[in-house]
Amino acid sequence: MTRKRKKKSRNNKISNLTNTILSILKKERNKSFNHKQIAAKLGVNDTSSRNQIIKKLLQLKAKQEIEEVERGKFKAIVNSEYHTGILDLASKGNGYIISDEFENDVFIASNNMNKALDGDEVEFYAYRRKRRGKQEGEITNIIKRAKSEYVGTIQIQKKKNFAFVVADSVKMYKDIFVPINKTKKAEDGDKVLVSLTDWPEKADSPYGKVLEVLGKPGEHSTEIHSILAEYGLPHEFPQEVEAYANKLDTSITEQEIAKRRDMRQDLTFTIDPKDAKDFDDALSFTVLDKGLYEIGIHIADVSHYLQPGTILDDEAYERATSIYLVDRVVPMLPEILSNGACSLRPHEEKYTFSAVFQMNDKCEIKNEWFGRTVTYSDARFAYEEAQAIIEQNTKFELSGRAESGPIKTEIPQEVSLTEKPYNTKQEIAEAVLVLDRLAKKMRSQRMRTGAISFDKVEVKFNLDKEANPIGIHFKTSKEANKLIEEFMLLANRKVSEFIGKQNPRKTFVYRVHDEPDEAKLAQLQTVVSRFGHKLNFKDRNSVASSLNKLLTDVVGKKEQNLVDTLAIRTMSKAEYTTHNIGHYGLAFDYYSHFTSPIRRYPDVMAHRLLQQYLDGGKSANEEEYEEKCKHSSNMEYLATKAERDSIKYMQIRFMQDHQDEEFKGVISGVTDWGIYVEIIANKCEGMVSVRDMNDDHYEFDQDQYAMVGRKTGMMYQLGDEVIVKVKNTDLVKKHLDFYMVGKVESL
Repeated sequence: MTRKRKKKSRNNKISNLTNTILSILKKERNKSFNHKQIAAKLGVNDTSSRNQIIKKLLQLKAKQEIEEVERGKFKAIVNSEYHTGILDLASKGNGYIISDEFENDVFIASNNMNKALDGDEVEFYAYRRKRRGKQEGEITNIIKRAKSEYVGTIQIQKKKNFAFVVADSVKMYKDIFVPINKTKKAEDGDKVLVSLTDWPEKADSPYGKVLEVLGKPGEHSTEIHSILAEYGLPHEFPQEVEAYANKLDTSITEQEIAKRRDMRQDLTFTIDPKDAKDFDDALSFTVLDKGLYEIGIHIADVSHYLQPGTILDDEAYERATSIYLVDRVVPMLPEILSNGACSLRPHEEKYTFSAVFQMNDKCEIKNEWFGRTVTYSDARFAYEEAQAIIEQNTKFELSGRAESGPIKTEIPQEVSLTEKPYNTKQEIAEAVLVLDRLAKKMRSQRMRTGAISFDKVEVKFNLDKEANPIGIHFKTSKEANKLIEEFMLLANRKVSEFIGKQNPRKTFVYRVHDEPDEAKLAQLQTVVSRFGHKLNFKDRNSVASSLNKLLTDVVGKKEQNLVDTLAIRTMSKAEYTTHNIGHYGLAFDYYSHFTSPIRRYPDVMAHRLLQQYLDGGKSANEEEYEEKCKHSSNMEYLATKAERDSIKYMQIRFMQDHQDEEFKGVISGVTDWGIYVEIIANKCEGMVSVRDMNDDHYEFDQDQYAMVGRKTGMMYQLGDEVIVKVKNTDLVKKHLDFYMVGKVESL
């Protein structure tokens, strides 16, 4: 037995020795090491291990990956193969670095992470060799951590006087060690927010401390607060900010009115969702001589109350955006502003910032004016109410009675009207119909010039008083929605044009959107061809028009949500910047966000800059505003992720009441570990694990986007209709698991 053990030790091969030696030398690349020092770092001292190290050192020297600086002492070769980039971790522990210095992402094996975490900015070494055709590398230094706070479940080790926090994120590959005196009295199994404090050199896990106890996993309030905490987003205002806001003078004064254009006598109304609490935009409408209309787009003058250098402005900037979760809104501004002073409520005078246009029936703009105003909202419409006016009169016109009969004015009772003598129901109905007609013409013009129409279906939940999901409905954009959208687009475009075309150039906050990625467009073509659709890549206009045709053709079909989602993914991400490159998706050379300052900080910046330039002020500091743009883009990204997580969470809660039920769905994704299926009736997406597909041994076919049975040849392919049954709903991990019943066509 003794001889056998010695033999095993003698032939024990050190795994991944090349990378390990390179890692040691590169980590301390100003030092040299002999084979004994490397063996000590590896914790080995037997003859076989030392011989393997000596042999590998000589091989690496021959390949010129290391150098022998003196006899038996080796050092890393410092060269241009050190780069910087952002780490994108996969759930299995490996990852990729996205770097401007490489055309393709650089693969990083799990044993070459060197304590880097997802999203970190890192320095890395790129090997001269490649693995499986992929450029491979190793992280050598962490330049900047992406985040230091994580949400997870705490596990108290009472007898050992410490705890571990198991992070919710699948991309956090290490549990976080927390001394018992830094647990903030959390109980075993609680959801907590933990902050990383240190990661000692020889420690396997990072050290941390509990910042906040969020509650018991699975409880509604715990999970919603966990979503916000995961992305470092707030859920309430600091007391001092609320107090400052509550002391603001929100009265409308004659002194301030005198500084503004008075438009209180213009017919003005809002059109918003029926459950809206804040109304940050209104339209005014006046018929002029010579076939012209004067149309005002009036936006809440948030910048009047939000003064730079105040704690209120600092808080709004840090938040940068309102967050729309399934059961609540986390506003950018305190309620006294968002739902009060800055909300253009009916029958109230308000300070506004306006873009006023004189245009003819062809949508040709003959005059434009920008500036601060005071307005009075005569009526408030829900989208459904405005839509009813449009639909009633569309039917009226189709009946052939439009020329001889009056416009139908069946305005719902809920719409509140003022007592102004000229604000009759007839005039309001006529205004809505004229604006609808103009909006349709503007939209048609945009489509002809290459704009892309993404009318993706939005999933909305019907909630009871306890925020339990009792139903799901889908929100689609109708004429009334598009009416408002077109005039908001007009204001955003014209404001940015007004400033962007000035000479000399002035600093401004633009909303830009780059051209789509050609490789992603090619992938989209591969997928949609399975459904009989085709894209045209001849030129920019061809791509846009064929994408629009595709998005129109799939409306109401089983593949609509899949195609809509994939089409959006081909697009570049829109962002804020001071460097204008235009907006590809809207086909605008100039575009900004001006129309929603209650919920977006970039709009506040646009208002301030516009007023500064209207007053003859000099150009603002570009570097300062570019930094603010980056912050705003980042906060928008985090808010979007939180909103998606809240939808996923609520979908899983909804499906908890449907255990073991069968549903028809569409395969929305295929990977080597399973099949993702989206239920047609409610858009809930879950996964069928390949381990649960027991009728055959299934293998992933990447080229066909399919899972194929080895024996039967049964193929489950992207876009196939299938029947699934709910297997498991996990609110904590936000996983929805299905069993595969079978393909629709074979059942």
